[in-house]
Amino acid sequence: MRIAVLSDIHSNVYALDAIVADLKKRGADLTVNLGDILYGPIAPRLTYERLMEQGYTTIRGNQDRQIYEATSTEIESNPTLQFILKDLGVEPLLWMKQLPPSLQITDEVFLCHGTPSSDLIYLLENTSSGRPQIRSNHEILNLLGKISSKVILCGHTHQPRCISVSSGQLVVNPGSAGLPAYTDSEPQPHIMETFSPHASYALIERSKNGAWSAEFFKVSYDADKAARAAIAQGRDDWGFYLSTGRAS
Repeated sequence: MRIAVLSDIHSNVYALDAIVADLKKRGADLTVNLGDILYGPIAPRLTYERLMEQGYTTIRGNQDRQIYEATSTEIESNPTLQFILKDLGVEPLLWMKQLPPSLQITDEVFLCHGTPSSDLIYLLENTSSGRPQIRSNHEILNLLGKISSKVILCGHTHQPRCISVSSGQLVVNPGSAGLPAYTDSEPQPHIMETFSPHASYALIERSKNGAWSAEFFKVSYDADKAARAAIAQGRDDWGFYLSTGRAS
């Protein structure tokens, strides 16, 4: 079985289009989308429409919730969120609300955005130093909890990873399809960077002997076009993230 994995599109339809085109050349039995789909100052509605054409198996992320759970106070203080809500309209909000937070897609493959129990916690990385460091084997197992699937697919950190743990499980993060770098203040100030503007996704494959492998792809596209769209919405920070893959 061959599964394409993408996550964290963040309204970047230009990156999504590049991945869709690349994936058509490589082929997959199934494509999954791990959330944080439409939050971003680029093209929320167009991204939604493009995804509806693809029919990917999809779960929601924390910033999907942020869109439809936002209070009037949060909306008033966040121009990016105002743009997103105006651009989207009602239909995409209803779609996001019905997405599951996690999903068991086969006996062996489990999907989550952050960890199996939280869309806010990084499964593989500790950021207490201000930059991502891989968690210990014990920490990852604790965060996996009772999930015994051979393969766990997660997103949220925008960092492409393939990590094995002592339970024999494989944890794969495809990186971000649409936002290669960012800064965040929670749970403490930290930076995430991939150091290139490429759109990122992964393919996982089960061999005849039952072993799973992962392959990562960095797809070039017109990142400057995405950056200009973000800058037009007053997000110079996103413009820099998108065009460089750096947060500083």
